[in-house]
Amino acid sequence: MSTTPTDSYRLGHKLHPLSLLAQLTSRNATGCLRVFSGAGFWSINLEEGKLTYASYSNQEFERLDNHLRQLSQKIPTLNSATRVQMRLIFEPKSENQSIPYADYQGICWLVNQEYLNHTQAAKLIEGLAKEVLESFLVLKEGNYEFYSDSSWDELPKFCYLDLRLLVEYCQRQLRQRSNIQSPVHAAGNSQVLPTAKLPQSQSLLPNGQQLPRQKNQEPPENRNTTTASSVVQKSLYTIACIDDSQTVLNSINLFLEGNPFSVVTINDPVKALMQIIRSKPDLILLDVEMPNLDGYELCSLLRKHSAFKNIPIIMVTGRTGFIDRAKAKLVRASGYLTKPFTQSDLLKIVFKHIG
Repeated sequence: MSTTPTDSYRLGHKLHPLSLLAQLTSRNATGCLRVFSGAGFWSINLEEGKLTYASYSNQEFERLDNHLRQLSQKIPTLNSATRVQMRLIFEPKSENQSIPYADYQGICWLVNQEYLNHTQAAKLIEGLAKEVLESFLVLKEGNYEFYSDSSWDELPKFCYLDLRLLVEYCQRQLRQRSNIQSPVHAAGNSQVLPTAKLPQSQSLLPNGQQLPRQKNQEPPENRNTTTASSVVQKSLYTIACIDDSQTVLNSINLFLEGNPFSVVTINDPVKALMQIIRSKPDLILLDVEMPNLDGYELCSLLRKHSAFKNIPIIMVTGRTGFIDRAKAKLVRASGYLTKPFTQSDLLKIVFKHIG
């Protein structure tokens, strides 16, 4: 479930993250700590004072993908295709869509599909928690609530991490990299999490007032400014071009310039997946031969996504064989553009499939 603060306390209060975590660990609390600030919101899930997961709304799937990419060096099954498929299934398609614990559900899916085992999932969660806690510990203002969340209780758990050790690690990292003084620096590392009592079954604001609960409302999203390439006038068609060659992308952009098109160029289909979704293209030009991710495979994954079920996808390749054209049909590609192509060739196939 998700909650959002009311207008009356969106302005923010002074926040002491270390003291707040101390209160929860000292009473072996079980539940979800949700913290809101102008930058986004943090969720820290605890069971008897142990951390089971931590997430931060800012680019949560980008952060997860970065950790999975590192793990892929030791776990080959976590290849680009696997990561793209997970994001297509669980990453919210728009800012208005809410999927409870979407990134964690993605991890559960990886375990269920046997791309990760429980030990590997626990290690992944620990790495994510350290990164999230570092961003949380430097907060100066915000609002929070602590509550029991039935949607979280239904999900499997892969680890129970010592919050004290995690916080001490994060404090050392922050001091080493940014020389950030923690709120309890004078107390020394032995008192990083001082003992405090949190009244049971209550959510408190920093001034001691009870925090009102509001159900069935979305948490404030961390909205990024829309890039110029994704701003589409209603009179234009949006063309998404996915190719690892910047030369090819520049050529397509040049060929379509001056015509009724807004061109979104993408040279990394894994990193730019959300850019494709947000740009809502009217047509996709997809290169077949790309490193780490075959164009046919990406086309097949996109077709499984409701947003791309009926959008024209044109395969762009230097291959001209019947087998290659058959592959394009198997993955339900809409057309085939052979390299090298002229401006006339490109415009002909684009206008054929648009409108």
